[in-house]
Amino acid sequence: MRQRTFRNTAVTPGIDFTSGGAAGDSRPASVAHKSGGSVDFPLLLGMIAMLTFGILMVYSASFDFSYAVYGDASAMFVRQLLWLGIGLVLAYILSRVDYHHWHALIVPAMLATIALLVAVLAINEIRLGAARSFLSGSVQPSELAKVITVIYLSVWLHSKQKQLQDISWGLLPLAVILGTIGGLIYLQPDLSATATIFALGGLLFFLAGGDLKQIAILLVIALVVGFLVVQVSTTGRERLSSYFLGIKDPLQASYHVRRSLEAIVKGGWFGVGLGRSETKHLGLPVPPTDSIFAVIAEELGLFGAFGTLSLYGIIIWRGLRIARDAPDMLGSLLASGLTFWIALEASINMLVIVGLMPFAGNALPFISSGGSNLTASLVAIGILMNISRQNSPDTQPSTEWRNFGAIFNLRGRDRRRGLSRVSRS
Repeated sequence: MRQRTFRNTAVTPGIDFTSGGAAGDSRPASVAHKSGGSVDFPLLLGMIAMLTFGILMVYSASFDFSYAVYGDASAMFVRQLLWLGIGLVLAYILSRVDYHHWHALIVPAMLATIALLVAVLAINEIRLGAARSFLSGSVQPSELAKVITVIYLSVWLHSKQKQLQDISWGLLPLAVILGTIGGLIYLQPDLSATATIFALGGLLFFLAGGDLKQIAILLVIALVVGFLVVQVSTTGRERLSSYFLGIKDPLQASYHVRRSLEAIVKGGWFGVGLGRSETKHLGLPVPPTDSIFAVIAEELGLFGAFGTLSLYGIIIWRGLRIARDAPDMLGSLLASGLTFWIALEASINMLVIVGLMPFAGNALPFISSGGSNLTASLVAIGILMNISRQNSPDTQPSTEWRNFGAIFNLRGRDRRRGLSRVSRS
C-alpha cells in the first residue's frame, strides 16, 4: 500500500480548503496568489541567443534548397521569420496566462489537435513519402500534438494523482490517451514522433508517482509493440538495418549519415566559415531542416556544435530549475515534461546526424526550418516563463506531494528516504 507524506502548513484566512483554493479559484490552496515572480533572465537570454542563432543558420542553410524547391532563395527564410513572430506572440501570451487555467482549456485543445491529425490523414497531402502536413507543408499537427500531449497528461495526472495506483485509473486511461494520439501519428506514418509521444507519456507517469509495476508493464508493452512495428514497417526495417551497418562501418551507413559525417569532417574545429558549406550544395538531404546540425558543424566546426549544445544546456538547466521550484505538482509536471520534450527532440536530431541513432525525422528545436516545430517550442517556453513567474518570494509552500525533487535525489541514493515522496510498505 502506498501513502503520501505532506508538509504541515498553517491555515491561511480567506482560503477555502474544501474547494482547493480561494473562492472561485481552481488552484490548490497553497498557490492561490498573484504571480509576482520575475522573469527567468537566464532562460530569456538563452532563448534570445538560440533564436538569433537559429534564424542565422536557416538563412545560411536554406537559400540553395529554397531556390530549388520554391524558385525563391529567400522563401524559407521569410517564412521562418513569419512563424517566429507568431511563436513569440503566443509565447508572450502564455507567459502571462496563469498555467492553472489549462484545466479548463486543455480538453478543447486536445480535441482540436485530434481533429487536425484526422484532417491530415483525410487530406492526404503526400510530401517526402508521408502525409504529415497540409496547406503545402505549412502546418504539421504532429508537432502541436507533442506539446499538447505533455500539457494534457500533466493536467490529467495532477487531477488523478490519488488514483494512479489503481490500474483502471492509471495505466489503462494512459494507454488509451497515448494510443489515440500515437496511433493517429503512426498512420501518417511518423515513427519517431510516435515514439516521442510514448516516451513523454511514460516519463510523466513516472514523475507523477505512478506505480513502478505499472510503469514496468508499460515499458514491456512499449518494447514489444515497438519491435512489432519495426518488423511490419518497411521504413523501420530499412532504418534499423542501415543503423547497425553504420555502427559497424561508417562507410556502410545510410546516405544521409555519410553526407552528414562528411560535413562534420570538413568543418574540423572551427569550420569553413558561415555560408560556405559545400555539402549542403552537393547532396546533403534537406539541409535547412533535418540536417541543419551538420551544416552548423561544417560552417562553424566543432566549436559551433559545442556552442549549440551549450545553448540547449542553458534551456534544459533553467527548465529543470523551474520544475524544481514550481509552486505545485501541476507546475512541476508541466515544466519537467516540456523541458524533457525539448531535450529529447534536440538529442534525437543530433544523435541521428552523427550516426548514433537510427534515422528519425525530428527537428532541431528553435533552429530547424519549420513553423510548426518553432511555434510549438516557443509555446513551451511561454509556459515555462509563466511557471517561473509563479515562484515569487511570498508564495506559500505547496502542500502537494512533489516527486520531481525526489527524482533528483535518485529516490533515496543515500539509503534513506529523502524528500516528501511516495513511500512503499
